[in-house]
Amino acid sequence: MFLCGKSIYMFECMILFSLTYFAGSIKSKVKSKMSGIIRVATRNDAAGMLEIYAPFILNSGITQETEVPSVEDFQQRIISNLEERPWLVCEINNEIAGYAYAGKHRDRKGYQWCTEPSVYISEKYYGFGIANALYRALFDILRIQGHVNAYAVITLPNDRSIAFHKKFGFEYLTTYKKIGYKLGQWHDVGWMQYEVNPHKEEPADPLKFSQIDNVVVDSILKKSSALLKK
Repeated sequence: MFLCGKSIYMFECMILFSLTYFAGSIKSKVKSKMSGIIRVATRNDAAGMLEIYAPFILNSGITQETEVPSVEDFQQRIISNLEERPWLVCEINNEIAGYAYAGKHRDRKGYQWCTEPSVYISEKYYGFGIANALYRALFDILRIQGHVNAYAVITLPNDRSIAFHKKFGFEYLTTYKKIGYKLGQWHDVGWMQYEVNPHKEEPADPLKFSQIDNVVVDSILKKSSALLKK
């Protein structure tokens, strides 16, 4: 087939338009098929969560943990934590896209109203609003339980995490200088605080997560799932 200069230009434009339209259609179909939910973690989620967590252990100072736990050890962490405090996952298209949990702050009874939240998101799913959705659900549950203080412990520098927590309502407290040694260097760690509930005189002991009505928890999770970006 012979094409003159003008015809070649038009032909190329048609090809470019077709490819762009096709790529846009693919992207649109992927988005339309995306199904995301926030739910309570189970022991069966351990392997999926470790796929997200392991790179942070091996390649960064974001966590001061230095060895990747076994699936069995991680399962035990989930089970133990869920008795007292929430551990949630975000599942997108049957894949664990992120998770968040409220850990124990200190062992002493006087600290029982305090917790240390953590959130980890798969790099594949950055930008879907997962961290926000997980935190909204996590703190709605902690509020019902009667927790008062939440402390985010962040290895520095980490501008993204600092900005996220400030946007959520955390206030920066202090920096622990060179407190952790990992991957050949000392790390500073920042502490941020969030007031989950007002500080009352003679507060009741926090409820265990296992004591919260499942209907209440399901309602919170459904509301937070709606925050995920499609």
